[in-house]
Amino acid sequence: MKQSIKVRLANRGPVDLATLDEKALMGIIDHSLLKPELTRADVEAGCDVALEWETATVCCRPADLQLVVGRLRRSNVGPTTVIGFPHGAHVSQIKEREALVAVDQGAVELDVVINIGALRGGDLGYVRDELAGLVYAVAPTPVKVILETAYLTPEQVEAGCRVALEARASFVKNGTGYSPRGAEAGEIALMRRVVGDGVGVKAAGGVRTLDAMLGMLAAGACRVGATATAAIAAEWRVRGPEAVRAVIEGNAAAAPSAPEGGY
Repeated sequence: MKQSIKVRLANRGPVDLATLDEKALMGIIDHSLLKPELTRADVEAGCDVALEWETATVCCRPADLQLVVGRLRRSNVGPTTVIGFPHGAHVSQIKEREALVAVDQGAVELDVVINIGALRGGDLGYVRDELAGLVYAVAPTPVKVILETAYLTPEQVEAGCRVALEARASFVKNGTGYSPRGAEAGEIALMRRVVGDGVGVKAAGGVRTLDAMLGMLAAGACRVGATATAAIAAEWRVRGPEAVRAVIEGNAAAAPSAPEGGY
């Protein structure tokens, strides 16, 4: 991985909202180009948006990866792709081969869909072994594990996070953006509590406004998948610092106070 990109993508702990500026905000976004109907021209235009705003990455469909790698060459925007997308039910060997091909083509990170049915069914050993094998095969390329939390109970979300930790994944991510709902702050906070500050948390699905993105960051996300990158950036230029202050003040007001006379 090019050193400048590696440095930009290194942060996996919670974001300090008080230090957030436009460059830092844009550097948190994985600009998503995953819709099935996108044409080559659409993908090229999406890359241009990411280049204009210097997002963290462009996350594209596997068949578009070589195009995206070429378009982003000599920039600080990382080309990334998805594995086992969107259902996670591919044969393990196919997932691993897909991941290896993506790395060979230039992907600097991989967003891998967990075997959702196996996780829901409690077959955690299968899920762990599949992830661990893939993570090992592509090391040191960082792997984000997509849990698809819309289909999971809180207990299953926690179990999925722990399996990802055991498999030495670099991030956990709530969803593909193609499940019945998008990211929820409470779930992102749960994921952060389970993985701690050494593993990243990515929020994806429904993050289309500045307020929505700041809400995910306040909950513990350090990376956000978004298609509305330009709209979020435009909002920032109009009301960014004010929006951040509102989130910080809201969090302070919601924080429980210590009991009187207590420790």
